[in-house]
Amino acid sequence: MAKDEVMETGGGGDFAAKDYTDPPPAPLIDAAELASWSLYRAVIAEFIATLLFLYITVATVIGYKHQTDPAVNSAADAACGGVGVLGIAWAFGGMIFVLVYCTAGISGGHINPAVTFGLFLARKVSLVRALLYMIAQCLGAMCGVGLVKAFQSAYFVRYGGGANTLAAGYSKGTGLAAEIIGTFVLVYTVFSATDPKRSARDSHVPVSTTCHAMPSGHRILSGK
Repeated sequence: MAKDEVMETGGGGDFAAKDYTDPPPAPLIDAAELASWSLYRAVIAEFIATLLFLYITVATVIGYKHQTDPAVNSAADAACGGVGVLGIAWAFGGMIFVLVYCTAGISGGHINPAVTFGLFLARKVSLVRALLYMIAQCLGAMCGVGLVKAFQSAYFVRYGGGANTLAAGYSKGTGLAAEIIGTFVLVYTVFSATDPKRSARDSHVPVSTTCHAMPSGHRILSGK
């Protein structure tokens, strides 16, 4: 009998229902979903979240490049100026934390087409929802970057829009591999955090206690 169907509760062969609920797979195409306001509210949430994410993070990168530009600042200021790589990481991570917290109850807090596409392949969202999410995310990203360019046009052009570039000594293949690994870790983390089995009692490795008799009559307990 499959482990995810029943759970043994005692040594006498008693079984109980599993202590988690697997949601049913989402339909491939759900026409009724198009008439639901919750879908469009979720799409709007994805658009706004992605817009804010790109606006804050790209502006942070451009600001860091300007503060560390030796052509603008003195050598000492350029060497010690800016938020640093750690500050940029905090900007990305902090924005993801805040935006996912704010939108998780509305849209699921995807904020990334890779996450949406992965959830679609796993039948967690329908094709209609996935397409609308990805369109909203791409439009939100373009609008967020557009706001940065509108407010900081000169810096945006001078520093290449804050786009990432390969560091010296690394090939394009290495950069591609880094992007693949990073995206895998992101999507894997989302699936792990939303897996209903993570809080189930039968999802953990059981530890049995065995009693060993000693020659002197004493007993010790050991786990295995």
